[in-house]
Amino acid sequence: MNSDIEEKLKLLLEKQCGQKLLRLEPLPAHGSERKYFRLYTSGQTYIGAHNRDKAENAAFLSFSRHFHKYNLPVPDIYAEDLRQDIYLQQDLGDLTLFEYLSSVRSEEGFSNRIISIYEKVLEILPEFQITAARDLDYTFCYPRQSFDKQSMMWDLNYFKYYFLKLAQIPFNEQMLEDDFQQFSDFLLSAERDYFLYRDFQSRNIMLLQEKPYFIDYQGGRRGALQYDIASLLYDAKADIPVQIRGHLLERYIEILSRYMRIDRKTFSSYYYGYVFIRIMQALGAYGFRGFYERKTQFLQSVPYAIANLEYLLQNVKLPLSLPALSDAWNKLVQSAQLRQLSDVQAHLKVRIQSFSYKRGIPWDEKGHGGGFVMDCRALPNPGKYAEYSDLTGNDEKVIEYLKNKNEVRVFFDNTCKLIDQTVINYQQRNFTDLLVAFGCTGGQHRSVYCANQLAQYLKTKYGIEVEVRHLELESK
Repeated sequence: MNSDIEEKLKLLLEKQCGQKLLRLEPLPAHGSERKYFRLYTSGQTYIGAHNRDKAENAAFLSFSRHFHKYNLPVPDIYAEDLRQDIYLQQDLGDLTLFEYLSSVRSEEGFSNRIISIYEKVLEILPEFQITAARDLDYTFCYPRQSFDKQSMMWDLNYFKYYFLKLAQIPFNEQMLEDDFQQFSDFLLSAERDYFLYRDFQSRNIMLLQEKPYFIDYQGGRRGALQYDIASLLYDAKADIPVQIRGHLLERYIEILSRYMRIDRKTFSSYYYGYVFIRIMQALGAYGFRGFYERKTQFLQSVPYAIANLEYLLQNVKLPLSLPALSDAWNKLVQSAQLRQLSDVQAHLKVRIQSFSYKRGIPWDEKGHGGGFVMDCRALPNPGKYAEYSDLTGNDEKVIEYLKNKNEVRVFFDNTCKLIDQTVINYQQRNFTDLLVAFGCTGGQHRSVYCANQLAQYLKTKYGIEVEVRHLELESK
């Protein structure tokens, strides 16, 4: 089959570009059925494409010509023969934004160099969405002219049947369908008269001398601004840190404000809705390629998507009730099996709290229901002595008192052994959250001291993220 395609590309190169082919190399296949080749001539290289989906070809070529009118950085189209399902385009090299950030990140972390590239990308995105969208011929859009109700239901059912079903996550069919209807109606109430790139993520952005070029926009259509920025910032394996994600979102809104007036509150409420549907669309794709087609490399992105979903459930409240869908999301987050589909280690965060038993054991607001509650009431209590009664476990005098008590040292050593075992296990299983609570009678001395000591111990030994809260002291 490839030999036939290669001969057609060779003839197209000679006939329409007047170039003699010296060498041709197939390029690695990705998620689509399209085939790509690199063609070498004496003067330059070309990328040859073969795709039997004629409507998709027409969309890509039409959009490419249109975007060039606005000087947007997309590949030049040199030649085409749509009867043969082939075309030749500019060779933008092999370096994607994802490969760039992976390489730089391994040496520098998510450094300013990476952030700078993302900011360049954000400068260009509204040019696609707003400027070039004004006179785009949407009749070429494939498969729909708009990210409308039907498009959304396709994505939501894709998620249901190719991810939830195949991952064996139980759900009530009717209740989930009701939530899909309500959720899509909410998303459709956003302003949607813009170009929606559809697959705006790090593997579809090429870098040439650190300048971004854009590919794979053939699935574009009318839609909301929020979808593409959600796709970029919640791109699963790009694994953008939370703070940087927030910075980039703010930067995008600042850039958008040059083009139009932005109500940040309204924009944000729809933004997170589109983040959710984009994650579900991606999970559906991973499930189809990984569970159904047995291309297991696609499943390596699942733990990242689950971690993003967990962050959203812990930090975002949508302005509508979706009980069945929320239940499905929570079951995904709680699945140890899904977190272990990749050999990449997720980031574990340990939340440590001190509390008073007079007010009761604290509720785990993250909903995991696991972790530890350690009872410090058997330890020597400095609160019995007047010199310590107005102090807390944060004060040096109390710290010295407890540090010098053998019972406290034994208790803390045993606690660390328990926590060590769990931290190691959770890291191996790609869990992202652990709660450890220390309680004493007043929640002021012993529990505060132990919570602080454990936080320091875990930071020193594992270098992991730790959050400490002293609930009784906060209430005063």
